[in-house]
Amino acid sequence: MDWLERIAKLRQWTRSGTRAPHKPLLLLYALGRFQDGADDGLGYTAVEQDLQRLLTEYGPPHKTTPAYPFHHLVSDGVWEVHTDRGPGSPGSGVRDLRETGATGQLAPDLRAALRREPDLLGRIARLLLDLHFPPSLHSELCEAVGLELEPADAEQLSATRRQRDPRMRELVLTAYEYRCAFCGYDGRIGAVPVGLEAAHVRWRAFGGPDEIENGLCLCSLHHKLFDKGVLGVGDDQRILVSQRFVGHSPVAREHVIALAGRPLVGPQPGARPVAAAHRDWHARQVFHGEPRPVTAA
Repeated sequence: MDWLERIAKLRQWTRSGTRAPHKPLLLLYALGRFQDGADDGLGYTAVEQDLQRLLTEYGPPHKTTPAYPFHHLVSDGVWEVHTDRGPGSPGSGVRDLRETGATGQLAPDLRAALRREPDLLGRIARLLLDLHFPPSLHSELCEAVGLELEPADAEQLSATRRQRDPRMRELVLTAYEYRCAFCGYDGRIGAVPVGLEAAHVRWRAFGGPDEIENGLCLCSLHHKLFDKGVLGVGDDQRILVSQRFVGHSPVAREHVIALAGRPLVGPQPGARPVAAAHRDWHARQVFHGEPRPVTAA
């Protein structure tokens, strides 16, 4: 059985680029627990809060529940659920999962394969990360689910990562004249830029092309905040800051909150700005809550 192929074909809600990372997040969490030696199942009530935190932090902006993947992942053949009544999930209702003592775990054949093939766990985890999340979030997401992965060599990289256009970074950084589009940071060591990255506005896993109009040159901090939904880009090419972001220090106010309403730095004349379709996708699928109102300086 090709487990990587099965994982790549998880049945998910997909319409107009809608993000539904519920199953991938549950699988990553279960792989982390398996790697840590937990092989006796995950009780829904015991892990519900952990899974809800993952969905809140890495899932779509709208409210959602971990009960959905806990039940529906069974249909993909990689997960099983037992209750006090016996095998089988009682459904996707939170109350039913709680009251029946529902316990889920990786399917027996998958657990056996993970024991036989020591590198399979890492390959599955990297595939899930590449297919459903931007690279800027991979390390912290692994930490959040308790996964420890060995550095991937060239042969282990997924098809998704190999298909990226290697010219994307240089094209985007050149278009923005090697300055962060949010704060203007332009640090270098000699002639080499440091701390500047090419951010995809619409993530590649959701049809985002390797093109200038789908990219922003961002410093490492603002790239992370952009991919976490703290920052966004409005219809008028001005910066959005989520009302959900809280920061009381002068640094947080200066480097995040004060950005609200500022125009983007760049791109240079002749370069294409972020396309409306990609801005709209980010606003619907990544940006959290409502934008902060612009206050007078």
